[in-house]
Amino acid sequence: MAHTVTRTGWATRFGLIMAMAGNAVGLGNFLRFPGKMGPYGGAFLIPYFLALVFMGVPLMWMEWTIGRHGGGFGHGSTPGMFHRLWSNRISKYLGIFGILLPAMVGIYYIYIESWSLGYAWHTVTGSYWGKETQAEMGSVFAQYLGIGDGAISFNPKSYIFFLIAFSLNIVIMTLAISKGIEVVAKYAMPALFVLGAVLAVRVLTLPAHEVTTMVNGAEAVTTFSVSDGLAQMWRVSDWSVLKKPDVWMAATGQIFFTLSVGLGMVHTYASYLRRHDDLTLSGLTACGTNEFVEIILGGTIVIPAAVVFFGVSGMQRTIEGGTFAIGFQALPVIFQQLPGGQFFGTAWFVLLFLAGLTSSMAMFTPLLLFLEDELSIPRRKAALMIGVAVFMLMQPVILFMHHGLVDELDYWMGDFGLVLFAAIEITIFSWIFGMKKGWKELHEGADLQIPRIFYYIMKYVTPVYAITLVLWYVRSGLWNKIIMKGVDAADVPYLWLARIMILGVATFLIWGVWYAWRTHPKFFKSVKSKEDAA
Repeated sequence: MAHTVTRTGWATRFGLIMAMAGNAVGLGNFLRFPGKMGPYGGAFLIPYFLALVFMGVPLMWMEWTIGRHGGGFGHGSTPGMFHRLWSNRISKYLGIFGILLPAMVGIYYIYIESWSLGYAWHTVTGSYWGKETQAEMGSVFAQYLGIGDGAISFNPKSYIFFLIAFSLNIVIMTLAISKGIEVVAKYAMPALFVLGAVLAVRVLTLPAHEVTTMVNGAEAVTTFSVSDGLAQMWRVSDWSVLKKPDVWMAATGQIFFTLSVGLGMVHTYASYLRRHDDLTLSGLTACGTNEFVEIILGGTIVIPAAVVFFGVSGMQRTIEGGTFAIGFQALPVIFQQLPGGQFFGTAWFVLLFLAGLTSSMAMFTPLLLFLEDELSIPRRKAALMIGVAVFMLMQPVILFMHHGLVDELDYWMGDFGLVLFAAIEITIFSWIFGMKKGWKELHEGADLQIPRIFYYIMKYVTPVYAITLVLWYVRSGLWNKIIMKGVDAADVPYLWLARIMILGVATFLIWGVWYAWRTHPKFFKSVKSKEDAA
């Protein structure tokens, strides 16, 4: 008797697009993008858009295709999907990256997401009102995280908001895709658009502001307007920026991060699609929605506001303080100087929280479906197992954040690991599974015929681009990162703890794949699900 798999899918196409867009739209759209772009101005957009066309969009289509193809065999995660693309015994183990990466990113992402919820509360109550300099807001931020001279970083108030964010993510995860993630995305994403539009309009109507700057060693008062901020964003004032490899790497890295490609979450969402569901137009729509949020909303809110109140050089110095400096230190200073500042400040942090939630609720879904599909563990039991394990792993993130533990996890999982996995899946799809079959699979049920030029981009340009990125990482300091060169001796044990956490989860997944392929009869069948076989 042929093995068949019954999978519940997306209730509506709108829900699918909102969920896919929400998966991509996250904190990076409003914090990371302005931080990467701010120092370089409009010149940054040139490598950014090139990376979008030659890497981001092709990889996005590949992941939608891989996901739907594997979902037809009952696989909701990349080990099974890769197994269906490439029969080599190593393929399913390479697919482990698509579970490991999002899960380990989620371990620190949810905590960061919870900061937005906490700051929304503190803004609406005005608890930090009166702290009108970035230095003072920096102290507020450190106090909120409980960072001081002690061995651990802990604040009961911030921990409460972490528990709320964590619980919300786990509850959503336990529900069926159409009753959990889709419902949240259908309401959260439109709310995000409204809040983003309100904030963008408010920024665009800001009056000019006088800023004290240093000119030739002397203080000078300069007036900055919104037009100066928009010019910083769109005008190329220094073409020599394009000669710096780091700028191209930063732009490409932002494309990976903003589209959530190379992580495994897109595959899982796409696995719920049926054989003749559209991939090309739906995928492009989700991608375009994310880019609108990032460039039109995220860029317009943050960069012009920072330029108006701090000047171009002041905005750049703020960005040098790190990804979170502009969102949690600079903008709260600005809100305190605006009429209705508590309203707009609260809207900003609610916006950040919704953006974070629509991403984080996808991060443990590949692991959940791996346990459910491949190890036959009931959904609620699997969700409980994940919840307990993730909660335990999150405690070191919270307590030892000031020792660089989060930065270590982010480098290996959200930076290098993401690029490595993308190179692996692109190679498997384009050169092993083959672009001829991949192109046909991509266009099955398509509402949009992709221009033929993308066939050759996906076959040649995108793989070479991805492999070049991996080689660049190897050449630009991977070994020094491995041996922790230049790391403070006091932080070394905590970085090893981060690596042990990664290796522990990876070991479980390796065992899980080994066990599943020896005990689960599904893997020895070739018949697709009832819907796909039809």
